[in-house]
Amino acid sequence: MPFNPLEWIVSTNAHYQPQRRPCLELKAQLGGFFSDELLASAGFVILDELPSPPRAQVAALGLDELLSPSAIGLTLADTYYLKPPAAGQLRVHFHELVHVVQWQALGPARFVERYLQEIRQHGYRQAPLERMAYELEHRFALNPDGHFDAQARVLSLLGQ
Repeated sequence: MPFNPLEWIVSTNAHYQPQRRPCLELKAQLGGFFSDELLASAGFVILDELPSPPRAQVAALGLDELLSPSAIGLTLADTYYLKPPAAGQLRVHFHELVHVVQWQALGPARFVERYLQEIRQHGYRQAPLERMAYELEHRFALNPDGHFDAQARVLSLLGQ
């Protein structure tokens, strides 16, 4: 049976649901960038190792770069996963919340298709969805008190 990324995402999120923490915990720091509704619907899980689909399946898709041991975060729909050293870094939470907005705006199937295609075509760091998240993260990191509507910016950049 071929690997289905969407099925893996749903089952992974269901498996870790008991450990999921609401992003509303971050409202004091990130509420000026993301809506209460987003922070209420999004969540994060802290794990020593990030969830990973079967390596052979990822390699067959030409996406080995996604399973880098140096990865510190992974967003799967409305839930993102962080390694413990990243959990205390607001800029990492910000970056992953940008991906949550992208998931919501594009829908799961379109997000996965686009994201995987961009990684194959451009490489991880130059993939447009990643570049968007890094650029907004950088803007946040330069001035964490300089609130801006990150959600509206993502939607604008996505042409929505």
